[in-house]
This record gives sequence, C-alpha cells and structure tokens, in this order.
Amino acid sequence: MESIKEKLFIMIGIIVFIILVGFLGYNYLLKSFTYYTQIDNTKISEVEAKDEMKYEYKLIMYDENGKSKEIKFKTSRELRESAFLKVKYYAISGVNKWEEVQYEDLPSKVQNKYKN
Repeated sequence: MESIKEKLFIMIGIIVFIILVGFLGYNYLLKSFTYYTQIDNTKISEVEAKDEMKYEYKLIMYDENGKSKEIKFKTSRELRESAFLKVKYYAISGVNKWEEVQYEDLPSKVQNKYKN
C-alpha cells in the first residue's frame, strides 16, 4: 500500500513540474514583449551578414512601465535618426518586428524618458 502512495505522490509531483515548466516557458521564452526606443545612429555598427541584415543597433529600450533593457537588433539599412520605434521582443529570438511610431503614440511613462 505504501508503494502506491509513494508512486502517486511522485506522479503528482511530475505533473505539477511539467505544468510549471510549461507556464514559465511560455511566459518567458515564447511570449512577446513590447519595448519602445529612439534611434541613435551613434549606436549602430556594421556586421558581417549572411543575409541582408548588415547593420546592428544596440539601444536602451523601455517597456510600457518605463523599465529599461538594453537590446540589440539588426536591420538592412540605417534608420532615421531620432525616430521612435515600437519593438516586439522575444526572449529566444530577440527582435522580430519593429515599426516607427510618433512620440504621441508612446506610453506616458516612456514619453517621460525622452523629454528633453
């Protein structure tokens, strides 16, 4: 009888572990995060590329709450100086998508970071 209880306890532990790993994996590895930044062309470098992405930016970006993170991303061209970007970032693959936005479209906590 004791061995059945032990096996049941172990099985429940394994199931909880799998659920927890799945939840954490989705939230931190597969989920996208939105960041905002302003282009600074002094932070660009040319990189050797196997595809058309021959420039790399390394910029400080902010989430909607104003929390900063330094993020690298590649582009095929030099971007417009001082343009604001909305960036989709994934923990595994990095920046997958970006689009230029206006200052007014930035969250208020991000706007505060860029006030002169």
